[in-house]
Formats: sequence, C-alpha cells, structure tokens
Amino acid sequence: MKLQELLKNIKPIQIIGDVETEITGVNIDSRKIKDGHLFIAMKGTQTDGHSYIGTAIGLGAKAVLLEDMPEDRQKDVTYVQVASTEDAVGKVATIFHGDPSRHLILVGVTGTNGKTTIATLLYNMFRKFGYKCGLLSTVCNYIDGEVIPADHTTPDPIELNELLSKMVEAGCEYAFMECSSHAIHQKRIGGLKFAGGIFTN
Repeated sequence: MKLQELLKNIKPIQIIGDVETEITGVNIDSRKIKDGHLFIAMKGTQTDGHSYIGTAIGLGAKAVLLEDMPEDRQKDVTYVQVASTEDAVGKVATIFHGDPSRHLILVGVTGTNGKTTIATLLYNMFRKFGYKCGLLSTVCNYIDGEVIPADHTTPDPIELNELLSKMVEAGCEYAFMECSSHAIHQKRIGGLKFAGGIFTN
C-alpha cells in the first residue's frame, strides 16, 4: 500500500520524502519493524518512540510518522510530522488493515466492573444463535472459536485492527470488545466504527 493512501485521514504538518513509497507493514514497536514498514513514534509514559527512530530505520523502516522532526534525516526515508501520533495511529492502522470494523457489527463494552462477563456472555450467546463472532477481552481473544492470547484489556490500535481484520477474513458478523477507560483515553479505539456500546455502570 502506498504511504499516501495511509495518510488520507490525517492532516500532516509537513512531509519530507516520497509519499509514493510502498508500505508493507505498520508498527509502533521498533523491535518488530521489517523492511518496508512505517514506524510510528509514540510518546508514552515510560518511553518515547522518537528515541528508537534510528533503530527502526536500521531494521528497514521506509517511513516514519512522528511529532518531532529530527534534524538528521535519511535520504531514502519519508518523514511525516503530525501534531499527535496518538491521534493518528488508529486512523493509519484502520486504513492499512482494510477498515475491518466497517465490515462487522462491533459492540464495545465499558465500565468499572463486568466488562469481561458481559462481552463474553454476548459472544457465547450469539454463537449459540448460529452467528460467527469475535471476542476481544482481558481473559482471551477469540476469532470464531480460535483462541488468541490477550495481553491487555484493549490491544494497541495496530494489533486491534489486525485482529478485527482476521475476524472479517474468518467470516465473523459480530465482534464484542472490552473497552477500558484507560484505552479510550489513550485513543486505542480511534478510527473504529461501533454499531453499539454498553456501559456497565
């Protein structure tokens, strides 16, 4: 996919480099970068992804989405500056993975208590009705019965869209997802299209 296509839903401050660059993957973890990837430099509470731009480029990143434009830049790498990579990452991930939530009836469950129980009950109930479903929860993720281990209540936007894309490929009609307040605040669900939402309190 061309970099320009990935940027269509965001408003860059400036772009230095070739927007026709072919992008083969998107990642916020520099350790997972492969040749042709777009590296998104996120500013977290513990670490700043901008510190790993050099590492990502060394592993093959062909483009970098960032907030702070570096003075030293590689000629064969495209740099895209935005006001907030936190705002942009979900929109970019959604496009890269084919906007999967648009092809599902996606229901988010949020609240202090009961998120896992309600999301899991809905998943099991709809499967009993004969529907193919997906589940994203603290305990485990499911793609129509296939178990996918869960590390967080709500995965990061890239992992989240990848999981939803796999649900679409598996023929799922419904997806039920826990949405923690922390994940909502961090905009991990940015770019997703929800058909419904449930508040447990």
